[in-house]
Amino acid sequence: MIIGTDFTGEWSVWSKNHICEEGIKVKKGIVLLLVLLMVFLGAALVGVQGAQVKTITVWCWDPSFNVYAMKEAAKIYATINPQVKIDVVETPWDDIQTKLTAAVTSRQTRTLPDILLMQDNALTKNVKNFPGTFLDLTKSGIDFSQFAEYKVAHCTVDGKIYAVPFDNGTAINALRVDVLKEAGYTVQDFKDITWSEYIRIGKDVLAKTGKPLVSAVAESPDLLMVMLQSAGSWLFDDKGEPYIANNDVLKEVIEVYVELVKSGVLVQVNDWEQYISSINKSTVAGTINGCWIIGSITAQTDHKGLWQITNIPRLEKAKNASNYSNQGGSSWMVLASSKNRDIAIDFLARTFAGSVKLYETILPSSGALATYLPAGKSDVYKEPHPFFGGQAIYAEITDYASKVPQIAYGVYNYEAREALGTAISQVLAGARIDDALREAEETVRFLMGP
Repeated sequence: MIIGTDFTGEWSVWSKNHICEEGIKVKKGIVLLLVLLMVFLGAALVGVQGAQVKTITVWCWDPSFNVYAMKEAAKIYATINPQVKIDVVETPWDDIQTKLTAAVTSRQTRTLPDILLMQDNALTKNVKNFPGTFLDLTKSGIDFSQFAEYKVAHCTVDGKIYAVPFDNGTAINALRVDVLKEAGYTVQDFKDITWSEYIRIGKDVLAKTGKPLVSAVAESPDLLMVMLQSAGSWLFDDKGEPYIANNDVLKEVIEVYVELVKSGVLVQVNDWEQYISSINKSTVAGTINGCWIIGSITAQTDHKGLWQITNIPRLEKAKNASNYSNQGGSSWMVLASSKNRDIAIDFLARTFAGSVKLYETILPSSGALATYLPAGKSDVYKEPHPFFGGQAIYAEITDYASKVPQIAYGVYNYEAREALGTAISQVLAGARIDDALREAEETVRFLMGP
């Protein structure tokens, strides 16, 4: 009995102690589990918060056009992926090129944005000069067959597509109907005309109203390029060799430009800001540029109803002369240095490469005529534009675009443009056209190297 009692008593004590110890262990286990759960949830929360603050930085220029379009795209993407912020940084094109060159050559690509807007006529050069800087988007999942073929071609280098096409730059001749009326003319008087006829009418308008027909930035070859492409010619031949000194079409272009300046029909200004100001402050009675200029024209809201458009004048001597051309155009590129490249691609795929709504939104006020084919079928393109007196300008521009002669920009396009800008300044100062063009070609060949 004593043994049993002792045994039972010892067992009772041991059981209580054991149960107590196990309880403590269980409690510790629960506490540890709770701690781990909190750590896990905390990490998950940090992950969610991190996703919420992911930012895609975009560099582009022109607040009335590209910047506006990108901000509207950001609004659309916010409904798809609200955890992503699109930070649009207004950056002039020249600054983009300068910063891009400096970042790549100094190996400081982390200073570059996730996405930047690239001038079509500079794309090939930048891809070739800075290999590995831009993402190859060929197999990104973006359906490039939904864009105009000529535009995709501008985005393609050595068989790889490096950009999402954006706007086209179909040239228009935009005119102030009130100024023309004062001089006894209408926009119809400018349709399908030659440059000689344009200058003749321009002299009369200047005499009766005191206003030149058009303005241009001094030493800028933009208008010359519009004239040159209208005849299917460019600064390089099919083999990529400079075609400047012996380019008869280019010589005619310079002759026309000199006459425009000397007659007073064209007034030269110092910079882009003054160029836009000459349009919005009624210094001139019109402008000839890519259709993207509509965004700057419509920014002057008190001019509503005072503008209309038609096609541009044509050369007279050039064999392939037409009343249609192109000026500019740009596309979106994703930087290989982007830490959020997948998001950047998805953003472009769901907006500029996938949203008809985006193009319907930006078209009326910016003039961002799409090269995204599904958008071109929208009824918005057929609607009368109140700013242009009810004229269905986008239907007309779409027609113009189908008639633009196609050219190849070449790798050294910008060097050639700059050389031509210098040449036209020399000619206006009294130099012979042949001498100035020969010097321009020599400059380009030197820059191209052996």
